[in-house]
Amino acid sequence: MFKKYNSSRGDSTTEPYLAVHHILLSRSSAVRLYRRKYKDKQHGFIGIAVCSSGLIPANDTDEDRAATQRARDFFIGWILGPLVHGDYPISMKTNAGARIPTFSDRESAQLKGSCDFIGMIFYNNLNVTDNSVALKRNLRDYGADMAAQLTFAQALFSNEEYPVTPWTLREELNIMKTLYGNPPIFIYENGQRTQRNSSLQDVTRVEYLHGYIGAVLDSIRDGSNIKGYFGWSFMDVFELLDGYNASFGLYYVDRDDPKLKRYPKLSAEWYGNFLKGGKTSVVGAIELEKDPSSVSVGHLFQ
Repeated sequence: MFKKYNSSRGDSTTEPYLAVHHILLSRSSAVRLYRRKYKDKQHGFIGIAVCSSGLIPANDTDEDRAATQRARDFFIGWILGPLVHGDYPISMKTNAGARIPTFSDRESAQLKGSCDFIGMIFYNNLNVTDNSVALKRNLRDYGADMAAQLTFAQALFSNEEYPVTPWTLREELNIMKTLYGNPPIFIYENGQRTQRNSSLQDVTRVEYLHGYIGAVLDSIRDGSNIKGYFGWSFMDVFELLDGYNASFGLYYVDRDDPKLKRYPKLSAEWYGNFLKGGKTSVVGAIELEKDPSSVSVGHLFQ
């Protein structure tokens, strides 16, 4: 668990904006250099990864719907707006005012189009509630400027499984297509969280993968320029927020074994079958689970 510290140093009202501003400018300079000196020989492409979530208005009101779009601007538009359009979203410039830096005409031109593809990290949903009262504070920061209250469907620091709501991924992909000129997109990370020693019969992970891969297919049919999908992850690893307490892998790693032996989960069998063009329905996954040839090492979890 992270500890929260209060510090008298720095200025949180401006520093996040300054940091991202100069990251974007330095990145666009590197892209310009690469395209000028190396691209013709190496034929490489340069993208950027963004963390996204399904953003859902907490209530069916105009206020919460507007707050949801603001949250989208402050999360995704903060990065993609300059890279695609050469400037920050209007909501950010309006709410942050003079605390968010401005781009010169030369910087804007350099930023615009300086991204060949987008990497998207997507797992879970956020419920969004309007918090416009935050704009009345005397001391404002990035969170207050967003004027939205965000609530995760599941706590970040827990072993709760994510809800299987693939329509939220499809919706975010369609919005990105509309707002940012339908850029090439790779889904870098997408997967289901379970407790580390729960079971090799991870039916919920199969249901999750089945649903979200289906959402990617639906988005392609909608016209989204999606180039690839990567499930997280091949095997259980040390996770950014959960350490070894949570599991996202298709393969279980026995951490009590000095050789860290790996065992395929049901999801590994399902995913392998999917890649080979076999049966991919969730019903098919249940059939795999009942197949006596399936690997069973239930003693590991006793």
